[in-house]
Amino acid sequence: MKGKSVGNVELKYLKTDKELILESGKTLKNITIAYETYGTLNNEKTNAIYVCHALSGDAHVAGWYEGDKKPGWWEILIGPSKVLDTDKYFIICSNIIGGCKGSTGPASINPETNKEYGLDFPVVTMKDMVDAQKILIDYFGIKELFAVIGGSMGGMQVLQWMVSYPEIVKKAIPIATTSHSSPQQIAFNEVGRQSIIHDYDWNNGNYYNTNKVPKGLAIARMIAHITYLSDESMYEKFGRNLQDKNEISYNFSTEFQVESYLHYQGNSFVDRFDANSYLYITKAIDYFDLTENGSLIEGLKNVKSKTLVISVDSDWLYPPSQSKDIVNALNANDIDASYAELQSSYGHDAFLLESGQLSYLIKNFLDDIRVEDIMFKNISTIKSTAEIEEAANLMMDENITHIPIVSENNKLIGIVTAWDLSKSIATHTDNLEAIMTRNVLTCKYNEKVDKIARKMREYDFSSLPVVDDDGKLIGIVTTNKIGHLLSN
Repeated sequence: MKGKSVGNVELKYLKTDKELILESGKTLKNITIAYETYGTLNNEKTNAIYVCHALSGDAHVAGWYEGDKKPGWWEILIGPSKVLDTDKYFIICSNIIGGCKGSTGPASINPETNKEYGLDFPVVTMKDMVDAQKILIDYFGIKELFAVIGGSMGGMQVLQWMVSYPEIVKKAIPIATTSHSSPQQIAFNEVGRQSIIHDYDWNNGNYYNTNKVPKGLAIARMIAHITYLSDESMYEKFGRNLQDKNEISYNFSTEFQVESYLHYQGNSFVDRFDANSYLYITKAIDYFDLTENGSLIEGLKNVKSKTLVISVDSDWLYPPSQSKDIVNALNANDIDASYAELQSSYGHDAFLLESGQLSYLIKNFLDDIRVEDIMFKNISTIKSTAEIEEAANLMMDENITHIPIVSENNKLIGIVTAWDLSKSIATHTDNLEAIMTRNVLTCKYNEKVDKIARKMREYDFSSLPVVDDDGKLIGIVTTNKIGHLLSN
């Protein structure tokens, strides 16, 4: 999808005195959360999409910093008229706790010592990262996220959001990820950590004031980067081509293009990332496990989010089989979960590159808005045996003009309106059953919103009761609720 950039953006900081209680039992105080936002939060605060970043990512997901040579890491998806349309949605992305791009992490100053935390920083988990993100949406006054989306480690955060805050996440899109780290995935992370720890300049994590940085981080990045690519993509990009020479040298110098590429990736990573953060983040990935008693079905039992799980056919770091396991577990819990697979030679990195396929899949998923996605669940009702005065008082107290009338088992049997109350005065009746409307126009929870919007325009209704397959009242949908999404 073609679209414009959000233009120049700035990194913002939320500094909070709220204590973040970690899974380890330890507490982080005076945390800072670095974040960026794009678009406008609507009046109802229902159009927010949280984007979660991968291991080496950060809050700069779109737009440009003044003087930068390249935009945010998901510029292909975020902006006006793009799939994550900033004319329609309010996009939020924050740097994770434990990171090194503005949020509190091991390189931050420990308020108790006035020195960098280093290894005094407590070990954090994916749940801790998401709990910190929850602090940010609370700051915005957002009660419900229209969607949460992310790839790789960002996908893990999406899944954690679904488990930790099932009532908040309406839609979820985990991409190229897993529900729990496998032994192979842990093994790659451990090799990377050991390359840092065994670097003399690491100095047990106390290198911040030594004018030295652990070059072992470059080796860790090289190892990890190999897992992000596929054999096919390496052949396409490098083959067995030599770098700046025509013949092999029969020594241990850098000779192949792929070697030079990995050296560049490693060395540039040292310039922009903190070695201690790499240790903490990879440990959080290793600890990630949403199974309960060995069962993913059990671990996902409380999830309520409508979900699209996307994998990459050439991804051998987080292979499609792991994504399918997530979908199967969600479906076993009667969650509306679908699966899609990117066809790409890029390997794991395809979630950052395949703009066409991603835009098509994500747009169809986000645009498929059902009544259940936007309905109000906590609504006032009344029984048919109630007095008319009770209905009138309820309307005044709740500032509403329609009250659904339900039976003892919550089946919808009618509705009373402000007009009906006026009719009761004219007819001198105090019997609610005598004035209520029995033939009520309703909608089902699984109907498409655009269809319901047309029905409401046709009958000039501002709201419709929502019923389940048994005719029980489960919510109400209003024109105000759907207006913002459909107007764009």
